[in-house]
Amino acid sequence: MTRILFVFGAFFLTLSQARAQAPAPDVAAGKAKAEQVCAACHGANGVSVGAAIPNLAGQKQAYLASQLQVFKSGARKNPLMNAIAAQISPADIANTAAFYAGLQGAAKGTDTSSMFPTLA
Repeated sequence: MTRILFVFGAFFLTLSQARAQAPAPDVAAGKAKAEQVCAACHGANGVSVGAAIPNLAGQKQAYLASQLQVFKSGARKNPLMNAIAAQISPADIANTAAFYAGLQGAAKGTDTSSMFPTLA
């Protein structure tokens, strides 16, 4: 039993050290990647261009990163997002998530679909 506790303790210590050594996200790089890849659908300010596309502004950073990771792995299925996420690096994921998390979200109940021209 003591050995099992030791192994779990060592594992969590290693995990916490790895997290502590991870570089801080680069929000400016995240903004650049968002403008290049994400803005066409999710909006330049993270407020989507249509009701079927989620707003990203103001979401929690960990949530955004985890969703990009599951799209990248294919565990979450969406043909467009799977293709996009497959091409971005782990650093891009962290940076873009940090950028969108730092933006002001859309007001509750706001219908953003009329704010943008329709996509044809």
